[in-house]
Amino acid sequence: MTPDHGQEDWARAAFARSREAYPVSQAPVHRILTTARARGKRRRAAAAVASAACVLGLGLTVAFLKPPRDATVEPARRPSPVASTPVTPTPDTVSVRVAEGTTDGHRWSVALEFHRTLPEGYTPPKLPDGTAPQGTSLLCQRMYIGGIRIDHQGGPWADCQPVNGTHDPRAAGEMGLWGLHDKGLSGSRLMVSNPETNVAYGTLTLSDGTHVKATTVTLPGTTYRAWAAPIPNGHTITAVDQYDTHHNRLTHDTNWR
Repeated sequence: MTPDHGQEDWARAAFARSREAYPVSQAPVHRILTTARARGKRRRAAAAVASAACVLGLGLTVAFLKPPRDATVEPARRPSPVASTPVTPTPDTVSVRVAEGTTDGHRWSVALEFHRTLPEGYTPPKLPDGTAPQGTSLLCQRMYIGGIRIDHQGGPWADCQPVNGTHDPRAAGEMGLWGLHDKGLSGSRLMVSNPETNVAYGTLTLSDGTHVKATTVTLPGTTYRAWAAPIPNGHTITAVDQYDTHHNRLTHDTNWR
């Protein structure tokens, strides 16, 4: 088929007119790059905000996990040992919890502590006659009210006495009223007895008619014994009685009023 040159000329002329009427614009490279940079900045800003929020969240978490500055974090309480169980046994030292409880809202406890040899740094106190008590071992009575050791001002060996070994009879027969104020005459106090071997328990009769019973506890491996009972603030003792295992009264004392 013979091409029609007239139609071809007409098509070329029409294409030329269309190109002139609708010129092709250059690709908007600058605008594309600007838009891309703006999007990149927004993404980085969003990432920075997210990171800051994350860090802030972690900071708040850490802040809430930390205890308040002025608060005291109480250590976890361990079950209290049974009265006849040694509290801190070591090769040279043995101790036993005599009694414990709460009075006037304060925790209290009494323990006997025996050192088989005189501890390093211990110096026997002078007696009124200028001599020092003799002994090869040391027996201590540790008494606490509200977490404060009675007579702590006297140093680590206050309320300790030299004894000869594990069966010294000089350590028996003592009884005392102990406290943190006014030599045990006011505030919360503790009555502690170091009884003879036949005393099984003691009882206190207080001014309001209350009777308090305390069982004698023996330091394992020794003949050293004690019983202890609390006296609340504002109360006085009208009588102290001690009994044997058959509930026979052995002593009756009314001199603690």
